Formats: sequence, structure tokens, C-alpha cells
Amino acid sequence: MSEDRYAELGGPPAGFWRRFAATFIDGIVITVVDTILRIVLGMTAGQLLGLVVGLAYFTYFHGRTGQTPGDAALGIRVVDVRDRPGQPIGYPRALGRALMSIISALVFFLGYLWMLWDDNKQTWHDKVVGSVPVYLRN
Repeated sequence: MSEDRYAELGGPPAGFWRRFAATFIDGIVITVVDTILRIVLGMTAGQLLGLVVGLAYFTYFHGRTGQTPGDAALGIRVVDVRDRPGQPIGYPRALGRALMSIISALVFFLGYLWMLWDDNKQTWHDKVVGSVPVYLRN
């Protein structure tokens, strides 16, 4: 991507370790909620509702502002690269991104690792919905 494209998107694509750390923070939040649900509802119902809560978490934050709490802590925002460059992707595409991230993980995390050799640092779930997490330099 060119410098002009970075300016249009709000910053350069976020790197692997920054994205990993943001996901780790979000994972802690979701794991706490998931554990509480398992204790209260039992293992099966708790896991199922935990999955729904996780999907809702990423859909809400990425659809509304482009930033989960983990993303905000690390200065990352998931933005649109297709229709409205630099803007949040909206709820339907955020849900698609969250669902596709499961597939990205199932194939030996290859979908996540894809960003390491992709020119635009996009994972599979970014490519499917036309998004990219950018680093907001302040």
C-alpha cells in the first residue's frame, strides 16, 4: 500500500504482534465471561452461549467503532478497504468477519498467519469482508 492509501485508511496496516496482543486482551475478557457462563449454566449450555457472546462481542465493537477494548488498548482499528475506506465495516460485515475468523483458526491458524506474507497484511477474515486493521499513530 502507498502512503496515500495509508492516509485514506487512517494509518498503516497493524503488524502481527500488535494484533496478537490486542486479540490476547480480548481473549481474556471473553474467557472470563465464558467461564462464568459455564459455572452458572453448565458446560454445554455455557460453551454454546459463550460462543454467541464472543461473536456478539466482535460484531458489536468492530461493526460500531472498529475497535474492541483490546484494539483500543493497542491503537488498532478495523477499517473498511472497499466501500467506505477508513470507516468501520458495519454490523453485517463484522459478523461475517467474526464467523470467518473461526475458519481462519480451524485450518492450523493459517488464515491468521496469512497476514505475514500478504502485501496488505490481511488475514482470510479481512479479505472476505474487505477490512484491514490499521495502526493509529498518534
